Amino acid sequence: MPTWIVTGGAGFIGSNFVRHALGATEVELVVVDKLTYAGNPMSLDEVAEDPRFRLLEADIADRAAMRELFARTRPEAVLNFAAESHVDRSIDDPGIFLHTNIRGTFELLEASRALCDDDGGPSDFRFLQVSTDEVYGTLGATGRFSETTPYAPNSPYAASKAAADHLVRAYGETYDLPVLITNCSNNYGPRQFPEKLVPLMILNALEGKDLPLYGDGGNVRDWLYVGDHCAGILEVLRHGRPGEKYNMGGDSERTNLEIVDTLCDLLEELRPAADNPALTGRGAATYSELKRFVADRPGHDRRYAVDPGKIRRELGWQPRHDLESGLRETVSWYLDNLEWCEAVQSGRYRRERLGLSAGRKDQESS
Repeated sequence: MPTWIVTGGAGFIGSNFVRHALGATEVELVVVDKLTYAGNPMSLDEVAEDPRFRLLEADIADRAAMRELFARTRPEAVLNFAAESHVDRSIDDPGIFLHTNIRGTFELLEASRALCDDDGGPSDFRFLQVSTDEVYGTLGATGRFSETTPYAPNSPYAASKAAADHLVRAYGETYDLPVLITNCSNNYGPRQFPEKLVPLMILNALEGKDLPLYGDGGNVRDWLYVGDHCAGILEVLRHGRPGEKYNMGGDSERTNLEIVDTLCDLLEELRPAADNPALTGRGAATYSELKRFVADRPGHDRRYAVDPGKIRRELGWQPRHDLESGLRETVSWYLDNLEWCEAVQSGRYRRERLGLSAGRKDQESS
């Protein structure tokens, strides 16, 4: 049975991919995760008893641990989801982003190279780097990011991901390592850690807390449902051309304010404000009354938009969810899984604002 190593598989996108891959393939998955604040075994409870699933708690930047794992499992594929991924956290502490996103990727590449250089190494090996559209920087009012758009990262997080992408490409060019890179737009969906915009707003609204929006709320993102992203990653792994990169977007550009307004409307339908004691206690008749505009984030990119034409032409991938149906599924999932939300926060993060060392407490993130 082929083995794939999935790093960061207890995080948001990684755990969704693990469930998708176990249902769509016959491979064995070894999940490697450091189990930091945003990686939680609870996200994998549904597959914990699957005989094709194993979880290893480890740091991908630990050279000895990665070399031992690769030598023991001899994987046919490595999918690198592992990353520190929150822009605001990277403003406060860039060092951990360099450690995981750059050093960690380097150690995975070195372990992969050693495996492929072995005479008994897998003949169809693939290394897939899961990256972000934030490496491209920011857009004006028009245009979209393509695979040939120059990198111009504007945050420590984006810079660390850009560096990792360059390393992956260089290993393909220099060592003939069969590498693939995917760059996706903003993901949303079930099991996203509550520091990100969509779950943060849902949970704050349910508790009658402020819904803080950076600046004027006009920053634009292209939104992609996580299940559609995971299906695309599997297509790239199976059918993508080594050495190529593929952009994945949802063709769903919205301002942050529009996203929050949509979430408020969905909550009003599914959990009416009039029946929510947290709102009535604040004297609020609607969820929208909780919106607040706060000081902008340093270096906040104004607009991202992704052109997914290449992956559609070459691999036939396209999202199954439009934004409205995806957000409805997402809100419903959080309403049905509030215990999961409480458990994964576990006292280490209570939805306070991050990324401003001056200590301002309101938060919104994208």
